[in-house]
Amino acid sequence: MKVEFLNPFIAAAASVLQQEVGTDVSRGPIRVQKGLFVSSDVTVLISLVGRVQGTVLLYMSYETAQALVSAILGQAFDAFDELAQSGIAELANVITGLSSTKLAEVGYASIISVPMLIIGKGSRVFTLNMERISIPLITNVGEIGLDLALCENPDAPVEFASYTANVSAFT
Repeated sequence: MKVEFLNPFIAAAASVLQQEVGTDVSRGPIRVQKGLFVSSDVTVLISLVGRVQGTVLLYMSYETAQALVSAILGQAFDAFDELAQSGIAELANVITGLSSTKLAEVGYASIISVPMLIIGKGSRVFTLNMERISIPLITNVGEIGLDLALCENPDAPVEFASYTANVSAFT
């Protein structure tokens, strides 16, 4: 995976978490992994297609998820209910959307899927032959895992870049 794909995600996560939660973010040690990913208590999966394609996984404990949505929505969450679930999915969506915009600015236009929320530990996601870059994001409300299994797709149609530029203008 190209390092140009990594930095926009770290920058976007730090920016969004600072703005929405009011927390600073530090990065733990980056690891390269391959094959099986096992879900945490709360895992959000978002796909990218275009000049960059692959999968983004954002994951955390129930406690961290509840603390994040409590800070974002300004109310306490004692359970990971539907509103909390929606809030975490939207947080991942905003981070991935901002990252996608940053990638498009340097020539790697892509479109993101709607977020898929996996609740409960133990679900297995295979990224097949793609390596995953695993980045722990340390915040004052808990640790958030960010795994990126992304690759360049030089065969993306030229029209795709102009389409995503128009989409980015509306986000």
